[in-house]
Amino acid sequence: MLPTPSTSHVPYERVYEPAEDSFLFLDTLSSESEKTFLQNCFRQPPEGPTSKDSPSPFVVEVGTGSGVVLSFLHAHAENILGRRDILTAGVDVNRFACKATAETVGVGELEQDAQALSHGFYLGNILGDLTGFIKPGQVDLLIFNPPYVPTSELPPLPDEEAKTATTYEDDSRLLSLSYAGGIDGMETTNRLLQSLPEVLSCSRGCAYILLCAQNQPEKVKDQIKSWGSAWAVETAGTTGKKGGWENLQILRIWRAQ
Repeated sequence: MLPTPSTSHVPYERVYEPAEDSFLFLDTLSSESEKTFLQNCFRQPPEGPTSKDSPSPFVVEVGTGSGVVLSFLHAHAENILGRRDILTAGVDVNRFACKATAETVGVGELEQDAQALSHGFYLGNILGDLTGFIKPGQVDLLIFNPPYVPTSELPPLPDEEAKTATTYEDDSRLLSLSYAGGIDGMETTNRLLQSLPEVLSCSRGCAYILLCAQNQPEKVKDQIKSWGSAWAVETAGTTGKKGGWENLQILRIWRAQ
């Protein structure tokens, strides 16, 4: 079992604390089936990392929160993706989450270095909304643990002006951005799904996106299939058969051709 990155430094009053959904991502990405898929997808040819046929994979997590998932992939790149030369980056609308992610990745790197183990190259975190900062066709592997709880409305995005201090109400709004998903819990996720054909790389782009039962995963799968034969989707991980909307699953969406 691969070690979980430490997030003891994260201010949980402002940043989403790792929970069942976060750990489902760790379990899924490190499962034998997904490691096999990812290593086949990003296999490095014998001539090494300079090969034009297999440039360094670019991994982006949207909505990094504490950074536990991105740090996990970053630290264990060779074990999960079969190569150490990955480039990682994150994006979040919460500036405290961006800072926390950078610290979590740094802690993970120190732990790997202490054991003389490899890790990826972290490019940093962007303060922004979903994939708006990404150039078309650049992302090879996208991770998204969205705000999936059905709510009557979406909370407003925080002001761009940085603050040195926040109120309790400010912190509550920041946390609500991590779980409030609007109608069917899908308003933010639908925006991300619509961007996938543009942001994922043409030859090997894939995405892992978490959904709960009330997000109607089968309906989402049908939506992806309607994009045509160049796309494929399947359930990569699940919390199992449980009652209520907290039955979680992770979809793998990828370019099949």
